[in-house]
This record gives sequence, structure tokens and C-alpha cells, in this order.
Amino acid sequence: MPSFDIVSQVNSMEIENAVNQAKKELANRFDFKGSKAEIVLEKTEIKLSAEDDFKVRTLNEMVIGKLAKRGVSLKSVEQMPPDISPLGHARQIIKIKEGIETAVAKQITGFVRDGKFKVTTQIEGEKIRVNSKSRDELQTVIAAVRAKEFPVAVQFVNFRD
Repeated sequence: MPSFDIVSQVNSMEIENAVNQAKKELANRFDFKGSKAEIVLEKTEIKLSAEDDFKVRTLNEMVIGKLAKRGVSLKSVEQMPPDISPLGHARQIIKIKEGIETAVAKQITGFVRDGKFKVTTQIEGEKIRVNSKSRDELQTVIAAVRAKEFPVAVQFVNFRD
């Protein structure tokens, strides 16, 4: 029976490349010469730190711009508010979201169900499996989901006959 999965994934290499580009720009920028600003990439977080609020916001703009240029969907990026210490040092965390949360998965399956397509949908953890007897029906579901705006970036994987 033909099927495919709806997932929300981020290419970790693109995130790593965007962070490396932002670090290079940080090293070359005149307004950051001699300052203790840094960008650190951990598994699902990008940590920014600088001497003041303005510089952290500038770092944030640099990183978000690089992510957007590398094709990372900004729906997969959650920017936390900056933390400013009493001494003026500022930090900010940018979280990378992967997987489809249950509430969003229910929203997507509800949309597919309301579309009166001849398919069945199942929520399996952080992905949605869509089955049908017809490949054409699956392709119309992909086109409909792609056209609709959801709070997460969606990709379609494991298309099987």
C-alpha cells in the first residue's frame, strides 16, 4: 500500500555551516573588534553572548540571516528573549526545533481529513504516516499540505509504493 511520512527536520550541516559563517563574520567585523562576543553551537541550541544587549541583538541578526541564506526554515528556529545580567553582559539562546508536536500533528491530520482525500493518517511519535491505495491521491495530499501554512516546516519522506 503506497505511503509517505510528513516530518519536520532540519539539516544539521546547514546549521553548522551558517554558524561557522556567522563566526567568520564576527571575527572580521569592526564593531566587534576587542569585544568578548561569541557564538557557540550545541546539539539543538545556538548560544550567543556579548558585552551588552545591542551586540547580542546584532549577533542574533547575523545568525538568523545566515540560517535564512542557507535555506533553514525560520519556523524551525525559536528565539528566546535575551538574558541581561546586572553587570550588563547579555546572553541569548536560539533553539532549533525538530519533529512535529502532537497539537500540530493533530492540526495537520485534521486538515487532511477535512480535505475528503481517500487516505488514512496516523500520528507516529514526531511524524505523520499517510496511507492510500492510490499514488495520485498521495500526491494531491502532498500538494495540499504544501500549499497550507502550518506552524512548523514540513517535509515529505519515505514515499513508498
